[in-house]
Amino acid sequence: MTEPRRLVVALDGPGSSGKSTVGALAATRVGYRFCDTGVLYRGLTLLVVRGGADPDDADAVLAMVPHVELTADDNGRYVRLIADGADLTAELHTAVVEAYVSRVSRHPAVRGALLPVQRGLAAAGGIVMAGRDIGSVVLPDADVKIYLEVSVEERARRRAEQRGELDDANAFERIADELRSRDTIDSTRQTAPLRVPDGAVLVETDGNTLEQTVDEVVAVIRDAALGR
Repeated sequence: MTEPRRLVVALDGPGSSGKSTVGALAATRVGYRFCDTGVLYRGLTLLVVRGGADPDDADAVLAMVPHVELTADDNGRYVRLIADGADLTAELHTAVVEAYVSRVSRHPAVRGALLPVQRGLAAAGGIVMAGRDIGSVVLPDADVKIYLEVSVEERARRRAEQRGELDDANAFERIADELRSRDTIDSTRQTAPLRVPDGAVLVETDGNTLEQTVDEVVAVIRDAALGR
């Protein structure tokens, strides 16, 4: 019997589309490593905010790059962010990071500086790498490209639920506005804009349970590994 190939899988989608959760679970199911590239940009954002730097100053952000390191957790998932020896992972999804991460991540020099890190992790194959420009820029030759489609309303609902604000109409609208703003920044930036990569399989997640979305992603990966 022919062994399935260990593929490089690019998993893209907008903010709060579930890329990290879906990607990590799918990777576990197929026995692959997982990398959440957004952790790098969130880590840089946290350092910028803490240091009082201007998130719109490319040189100031670039100066933070040598201080961040993406490392694997106990399950081999690259989702931990270490900065100068300190584990900042638990602080990466705060409201202040959400507010500034798109401004930090839009700088071409910053994105360019992080490319070798991301491509180096993917070089050996057997990995699911999640982000906003993986299939289009970071890994344009990925064996499999998947894009998670989900409405702003559904993403806002999920984030409000995570924050315990699901019953707060004002909070829901604020979150939805934040997501729309980030989508605009991400999709209109000159370098590596958010878009559906050429050849990507679209997975519509509105109305899906998490398990249903993971099942769809796993099916795409397994079919590709078997050459279907």
